[in-house]
Amino acid sequence: LFFICLLEKQIFMILHFFVCFSETLMDTRTATAELGWTAYPSSGWEEVSGYDENLNTIRTYQVCNVFESSQNNWLLTTFIARRGAQRIYVEMRFTVRDCSSIPRVPGSCKETFNLYYYETDSVIATKGTAFWMEAPYLKVDTIAADESFSQVDFGGRLMKVNTEVRSFGPLSKNGFYLAFQDYGACMSLLSVRVFYKKCPSVVQNFAIFPETMTGAESTSLVIARGMCIPNSEEVDVPIKLYCNGDGDWMVPIGSCTCKAGFEPDNGNVCRACPPGTFKSSQGTGLCLQCPSNSRSTSEAATICVCRNGYYRADGEQPDMPCTSVPSGPRNVISIVNETSVTLEWHSPRETGSRDDVVYNIICKKCQADRRSCSHCDDNVEFQPEQLGLTESRVFISNLLAHTLYTFEIQAVNGVTNKSPYPAQHVSIDITTNQAAPSIVPIMHQVSSTMKSITLSWPQPEQPNGIILDYELRYYEKELSEVNSTQVRSQTNTARVDGLRPGTMYVMQVRARTVAGFGKYSSKMCFQTLTDDDYKSELREQLPLIAGSAAAGVVFIVSLVAISIVCSRKRAYNKEAVYSDKLQHYSTGRGSPGMKIYIDPFTYEDPNEAVREFAKEIDVSTVKIEEVIGAGEFGEVYKGRLKLPGKREIYVAIKTLKAGYSEKQRRDFLSEASIMGQFDHPNIIRLEGVVTKSRPVMIVTEFMENGALDSFLRQNDGQFTVIQLVGMLRGIAAGMKYLSEMNYVHRDLAARNILVNSNLVCKVSDFGLSRYLQEDTSDPTYTSSLGGKIPVRWTSPEAIAYRKFTSASDVWSYGIVMWEVMSFGERPYWDMSNQDVINAIEQDYRLPPPMDCPTALHQLMLDCWQKDRNARPRFTDIVSTLDKLIRNPTSLKAVASIPTIPSQPLLDRSIPDFTTFSSVEDWLAAVKMSQYRDNFLSSGFTSLQLVTQMTSEDLLRIGVTLAGHQKKILNSIQSMHLQMSQCQTGTALA
Repeated sequence: LFFICLLEKQIFMILHFFVCFSETLMDTRTATAELGWTAYPSSGWEEVSGYDENLNTIRTYQVCNVFESSQNNWLLTTFIARRGAQRIYVEMRFTVRDCSSIPRVPGSCKETFNLYYYETDSVIATKGTAFWMEAPYLKVDTIAADESFSQVDFGGRLMKVNTEVRSFGPLSKNGFYLAFQDYGACMSLLSVRVFYKKCPSVVQNFAIFPETMTGAESTSLVIARGMCIPNSEEVDVPIKLYCNGDGDWMVPIGSCTCKAGFEPDNGNVCRACPPGTFKSSQGTGLCLQCPSNSRSTSEAATICVCRNGYYRADGEQPDMPCTSVPSGPRNVISIVNETSVTLEWHSPRETGSRDDVVYNIICKKCQADRRSCSHCDDNVEFQPEQLGLTESRVFISNLLAHTLYTFEIQAVNGVTNKSPYPAQHVSIDITTNQAAPSIVPIMHQVSSTMKSITLSWPQPEQPNGIILDYELRYYEKELSEVNSTQVRSQTNTARVDGLRPGTMYVMQVRARTVAGFGKYSSKMCFQTLTDDDYKSELREQLPLIAGSAAAGVVFIVSLVAISIVCSRKRAYNKEAVYSDKLQHYSTGRGSPGMKIYIDPFTYEDPNEAVREFAKEIDVSTVKIEEVIGAGEFGEVYKGRLKLPGKREIYVAIKTLKAGYSEKQRRDFLSEASIMGQFDHPNIIRLEGVVTKSRPVMIVTEFMENGALDSFLRQNDGQFTVIQLVGMLRGIAAGMKYLSEMNYVHRDLAARNILVNSNLVCKVSDFGLSRYLQEDTSDPTYTSSLGGKIPVRWTSPEAIAYRKFTSASDVWSYGIVMWEVMSFGERPYWDMSNQDVINAIEQDYRLPPPMDCPTALHQLMLDCWQKDRNARPRFTDIVSTLDKLIRNPTSLKAVASIPTIPSQPLLDRSIPDFTTFSSVEDWLAAVKMSQYRDNFLSSGFTSLQLVTQMTSEDLLRIGVTLAGHQKKILNSIQSMHLQMSQCQTGTALA
């Protein structure tokens, strides 16, 4: 009984398979009337009524002419429409009489029959035609019985039924006929079922796939495109399933997931998050309960809104709880020491449920009657800092003596800026005491003789009272400080007598008030004259003494002339005042109406240039977030700028480090004076400067991807040629703008190009300060004629004669092109600066980078013309790049590395390849030994053959990594140069 039940279950599963995965075109088991098939000849197949194994009445065809020889009995079905199916399946149920069980049966008895089909677009009349002879039947198979019967009882139920399934295809016409050929069997065709297979409609991975027919072959895979169920979105595109020949779905490709605000339910339904829950992103995650102090009042919430008085900080995820602002600091204690004050306080009672509470100190200087207050001077110092204090203590110095100050201590946290109310704070009033004067900033030598030196100095920046007198101390430089002598002076000048001729003296000065002496100034050295110096100076002064009478007349005339000039200048308009401040270079003049660059160093007061060209920004609108680098004058930060009436933006903030000199401040701000004159999409934009508080800042737009050279190295091979040309076009457009303003950059290099998130390149670094420093140790720069020059990027005339023009910038632009097309490789590789200079002088030029289009390398060579007048202008470069972008096919021709370089010139740091005796030694030296077998098996068995290799050869032998290709090709180039030197007898530079 168990096995009977198991068999019934298997039969049910088989029937279920056909019901779910097939579509019937014809089934004689359901026929109740005559089938009406065509038999030929009429004495062959015969349609009769019978019973199946379940005693159901069925229509069958039978034939049994086994005693007649040469049987050829055909049975043709009616027209069967294929309904779009490409492959058809035929299930035949039949019985066959065992030939051996028939007495006296001739040898022509068979136990098989043939199955054919004929494809046609329309119904063909078969009655009374010679259709059997003319129709081009296609044979499907010869059908043999697995079991035959030899006897039949009176009920006829001992016959053994065979079931066979055959398929054929592909079909393309509207329908077909089936034909059964008997050629000598005694058999009965009990039923014929014609069907095709299909994959049913299904929902998988939150995508609905439609019912899909199988392909033309049993091994075919048919693609079905899926559609996301409601409230879901695609994760991978395209979403598809493959339907195989058996009507089964294969593993799905791609999927959908529930949208934000919806969660998966029962596998293939996306249900909306109920109120009080949320789901912030698309995916398989479930809805979460709202975090503390937040709520959602509707279904499908993607975020829970903070309750009144609670906030989330910028950058905090939706699953973070909402927090509030802190209360004010408590119990402030102050300790005043002359012009310094120490403030200490207790932390707030309420931190707003956050652990990022910091403190800001707002300093105000007030009148004695407290009627008016103003912000403290810039020179007031806060230790450790004024804003963002993590400790509850601050030391404030450089205050004025006998002055009333108000200090406001604010407690802020990450959500303070979200609150519409001011930060909670506590205030305290402090009055400073009497204090000694500040340090004297500098001393100047007025005159010197063989035995005396006369000095002067300015008053201290903070006298902190009435200066009573000054004390000057001095000693011979060769002696110790303990041997010093002091001299008092009632004024800010002093003459020191009784000195030795030709001797160097160390001198310092300090001021005194009723509070006592201030600190001594920095040590400065002054020298008395020798005897020869004194006589020479006397000879130079004799003509001046002889002409003293005439000098009085000249002085009077000069005063008159100066007064006339000054009165005229006041009458000039603004542009006339600066007409003599233009930067004079040998570049062409700008277009009519074009603004001309004004050199800020032509101003007598450099601060005037800053005020003229750079907008002052209130420090309260600037928020410093993180350090992103270190500049020449201080650290560089990423931050945010929120100007009144404008949206908040990310900015880069350059700061001037503490303890700067006036010259450093002037040099630092000169870059802002330059940058503020430019307005172009490919020039870094100046947002403004902060000069009225510390630290001094230059604020520019923020470029997310940083410097171009490092950005390219990080993304080696990730950009197409047309993308790289687009970057080069942006740089050229920016330089065209600068050249039209008569500005010469002097340091154009990929390291000084910044890249934003949209791959827009912008020219930056206008400080020029590195040229002014003689002690720089950067090997990129070489001293020449008293300055620093970036040799690898600089034109020959600029190196030799300091002739910087727009044409020298064009040379540098050619090097930038090479850097971009080589994805940030170092120009001239490891050659020394002097070898680069020698190579350029001998007409050596950089070869094309790997896969560099010929047109771009030719443009580089044009930029590197020795005659600067033969180089293209930036206007020409922009036009050329525009043509290449409009015609991308012009970039398909790739330049090849020349087998013989223009000049064999190498750096001695490169290995001497002439010492290698084999390819194996050479590969080991360049750390590429893994390709030894690739070279040798491909026939490159000698160094002479290796020097002729190209990038195509490397690909062919299996060197596919771009970085390895570059390294090997550069080594081949170097090896070829050294071999050429050996052959020609040329010594290494």
